[in-house]
Amino acid sequence: MEIIRNNFKSNLHKVYQAVEEADFFAIDGEFSGISDGPSVSALTNGFDTPEERYQKLKKHSMDFLLFQFGLCTFKYDYTDSKYIMKSFNFYVFPKPFNRSSPDVKFVCQSSSIDFLASQGFDFNKVFRNGIPYLNQEEERQLREQYDEKRSQANGAGVLAYVSPNTSKCPVTVPEDQKKFIDQVVEKIEDLLQSEENKTLDLEPCTGFQRKLIYQTLSWKYPKGIHIETLETEKKERYIVISKVDEEERKRREQQKQAKEQVIGCGKLIVGHNMLLDVMHTIHQFYCPLPMDLKEFKEMTTCKIKCHNSLRPGFQDIINNTSLAELEKRLKETPFNPPKVESAEGFPSYDTASEQLHEAGYDAYITGLCFISMANYLGSFLSPPKIHVSARSKLIEPFFNKLFLMRVMDIPYLNLEGPDLQPKRDHVLHVTFPKEWKSSDLYQLFSAFGNIQISWIDDTSAFVSLSQPEQVPIAVNTSRYAESYRIQTYADYVEKKQEEKQIKRKWTDDNWKEVEKKRLSTQSFFTTTGTVRKRNLSPSPEAGSEDSISGKISDSELEQMDSCAESFSEGRKKAKKLKRMKKDLTSAGSVAVSPAKLFEVPDTW
Repeated sequence: MEIIRNNFKSNLHKVYQAVEEADFFAIDGEFSGISDGPSVSALTNGFDTPEERYQKLKKHSMDFLLFQFGLCTFKYDYTDSKYIMKSFNFYVFPKPFNRSSPDVKFVCQSSSIDFLASQGFDFNKVFRNGIPYLNQEEERQLREQYDEKRSQANGAGVLAYVSPNTSKCPVTVPEDQKKFIDQVVEKIEDLLQSEENKTLDLEPCTGFQRKLIYQTLSWKYPKGIHIETLETEKKERYIVISKVDEEERKRREQQKQAKEQVIGCGKLIVGHNMLLDVMHTIHQFYCPLPMDLKEFKEMTTCKIKCHNSLRPGFQDIINNTSLAELEKRLKETPFNPPKVESAEGFPSYDTASEQLHEAGYDAYITGLCFISMANYLGSFLSPPKIHVSARSKLIEPFFNKLFLMRVMDIPYLNLEGPDLQPKRDHVLHVTFPKEWKSSDLYQLFSAFGNIQISWIDDTSAFVSLSQPEQVPIAVNTSRYAESYRIQTYADYVEKKQEEKQIKRKWTDDNWKEVEKKRLSTQSFFTTTGTVRKRNLSPSPEAGSEDSISGKISDSELEQMDSCAESFSEGRKKAKKLKRMKKDLTSAGSVAVSPAKLFEVPDTW
């Protein structure tokens, strides 16, 4: 079922019902791009750690837009031994609700857009009819603004967009606008008396007319209605009047909370290579992603409850994880394709037509793959089981394990505990000139048999040897080399940790230096006698001191700062000048660079 802005509200109850009754559901997303910097191969390096992969995706992928979200729910019919599925295809786009709404900026990747266009993706449907959305913080801020305006309109307060003297007394309407305002009031009277109609859309009008409407209605109807300005597709502004009472508002809020509980009900969510889908879903619709992987794990398992990827453990019988190839493989022995039918009123998919890269269809195929793989596990029971439920303990070992695409020795990211830490004593880190290609690396390691190359960037890569005992020999070959350098993976990790500690130490030391200079500046002000110590605290005592000592202008304060800095830096500059004079071969003026708070290192 296609869900766009125009039919979102009318079909929302179907979505809630489908999720509530489902045994499990599958998700998938289509994005405006994958990586805003490194190539996809570098973004998904074969020797990434889970933390590194998370940080890469967080840094290079979150500025893209998830603009199509696929949801497919599955419920097992024990009577007919088949699954009933309901598929939803959401087109989403962050169109601002009004002037107070966030105006989202996002980026596109030409290769991704070209690929989706070649698959028949309808971009007009996204940008013209996409469902607008807010994350939790944005929603909270807009609700606060709305509640404040509503309380002002219902009480003695004044709306921010209404003149200060208009809400307490009748509005003076110009003669040429009286007929227009009288017609608006008449329409609102009809709305309030009508039992069927809940809202009234006024015709687009000028900004001055909208102001008169707001002023008149805020005085004439302090309670019982909600006024909002919206915009047509032609950018024409119009006013929507809604009947609202306190009981109705509370009822809607309770209903919303109940529906949110349904979404967070802990049911199994299935995805295909779904780490990026999960990250985008949280970042775009819930809140910004946490700084580190540990917090991301806590948030994900707490808020979304369960994810699933059955890929770990099936490596021996499944060689290709692309969705199309996976679906074909699971129709062959030892797997059995499941019996799945569309619910009444929902469109059905034909796998023969391969509507890949439509999010709803991809979610459907993902669900089929999960059912086939789960039922395959049932064949190992005694007696064998044809159907394995999504709640079965057989698949619990696979819960909360997100497949890490292209990582050679860490098959999944574990959301519920520590991740795997392979030894990697057969892996080398190699740096080389930018002109080098894979063929140069193969030639360099030709004496060491089969190797695997995982590019990091244009000048470095990981190279894994088939025999770990050859690692010391390979490292020694670069001892006297000028164009390249080879080190073990352990040395590479150790140096990275040292660089992080140095960066952290620089940051800490720099702030200590800032604080030290601030204290020395304060000390200067105290001891000079001609200037009182500057107190940055807004305490009453500070205010009384200012009143006694008199006010100091901003320019005078800047001069004091300059003097203080010169005083505290004097000795350092003197020593620096002496060193510079030794290096000068001819007489002349000595140029001294202006003092800085702290020196910034070339490399962090």
